[in-house]
Amino acid sequence: QCGMTQADAAKVIDAARTTMVAIEKGERRLKATELIKLARAYGRSVSDFVRPRPVIEPFEVQFRAAYRGHEVEREQIEPVIRRLEELCQYYLELEEIMHSPLPRNYPRDYEVSGMPIERTAEAIAVEERQRLGLGDGPLPMLRDILEQSVGLRIFYLKMPGKYSEIYSYNDQLGGCMAINANHPEERRRWSLAHGYLHFLAHRRKPVLDLVEGQYKRRPESERLAEAFPKYFLMPTSGLLKRFNDMCRVNENEKFTPANLFTLAHYYGVSVEALAYRLEEMELLRSGTWERLRDRGLKVRKVQQELGLEQIPQRSDMAPIHYQHLAIEGLDQGLITEGHFAEFLGVDRLEARRIAELLRDYSSGMVDESTHVDLRQLQD
Repeated sequence: QCGMTQADAAKVIDAARTTMVAIEKGERRLKATELIKLARAYGRSVSDFVRPRPVIEPFEVQFRAAYRGHEVEREQIEPVIRRLEELCQYYLELEEIMHSPLPRNYPRDYEVSGMPIERTAEAIAVEERQRLGLGDGPLPMLRDILEQSVGLRIFYLKMPGKYSEIYSYNDQLGGCMAINANHPEERRRWSLAHGYLHFLAHRRKPVLDLVEGQYKRRPESERLAEAFPKYFLMPTSGLLKRFNDMCRVNENEKFTPANLFTLAHYYGVSVEALAYRLEEMELLRSGTWERLRDRGLKVRKVQQELGLEQIPQRSDMAPIHYQHLAIEGLDQGLITEGHFAEFLGVDRLEARRIAELLRDYSSGMVDESTHVDLRQLQD
């Protein structure tokens, strides 16, 4: 992973390459001073090499097809994949230490081959909402739902702007996702739903997703994943009722641009996504969004003028279950402060501050609407 050869590693400990080969084979014991030098050269802590840790299947093999299929520049996204792999290993390690595995509520694999894209996407969205007891309203905390009600491991990581999500699956870890933390909440929520469809319909097929317009050829699986979010995030029955209610409260019984912005905020999606959805439902005239855009509409400015607050979100790098396992392990003396800091990707001073916040949150001293924001921990 560091790009070092056996000869490079041998130089670090002032030995021959054959000595390094013997160490790797277990034929020659590694001295403590050598371990310290190698750990420093690898940019890792000594404990990474000596404490018992679960071994997970590397993501690299799984993502080779994604690199070729989307012509992804490896040097841009490889560190993010490596980070996701590392965090998932930490997650599994915490579960084993605490004897508290993430509960899985996985549905059957949906059969989608040869099925009509739009109808299939909506049918799966309706069935999943019913299975999870979500009704037909907005999903304000979608990430928490997918973690706690389904059992997916979801991390928010910084990525180059053209990437929106990484999805992978194996039997040991289950479904894993990384969402681009640099994107606005509306886009992140869309990416979560997009990745969820891949989990539902293409479970064992890893995906490295690009933002819309980046694909040269869109395979059927990708078209299905692109269609699913609009039905999952904005179900037809609930959206139609809300639309009609808004029209009735207006004197002229017409749906206004202000209504469009308010409704988009209500569902936690972009104004563009909602406009296209309403156009497809024939509730707005075709081309409505293009006309608004061509008039120089400034979305953020209008939202501020309408007094629409920021969409509820959970921007922490690590999911809730992961955070709780880490603080419980620390408080029970099952992990060290150094390991706690490592799991959260911070130094020890910051780890102490976060630990106090998590303790206050768990004890109810922090308001329920508050959460520990780990956005600064994503590097």
